[in-house]
Amino acid sequence: MHDWNMRWGGAGMWFGPLWMIVWLVVIVAGVAALVRWLGGAGGDVRTTTRSAGDILDERYARGEIDCEEYMKRKQDIAGS
Repeated sequence: MHDWNMRWGGAGMWFGPLWMIVWLVVIVAGVAALVRWLGGAGGDVRTTTRSAGDILDERYARGEIDCEEYMKRKQDIAGS
């Protein structure tokens, strides 16, 4: 063994894997921060809530409901 390894009482064997783990954590944290900063993870979170009318308009525009259903629900929303 190396002389410096003996001075540390054999603890020098742990420094290599320890530093490897530390650098791995630093790299993963850096990549996660970069992705979050660029808007990949959670960057499109809406802070405002949509109204019932907005949701109804979107459903009608997507063709999920027909005109009759749309008008009935629109009246229900206006009456409440």
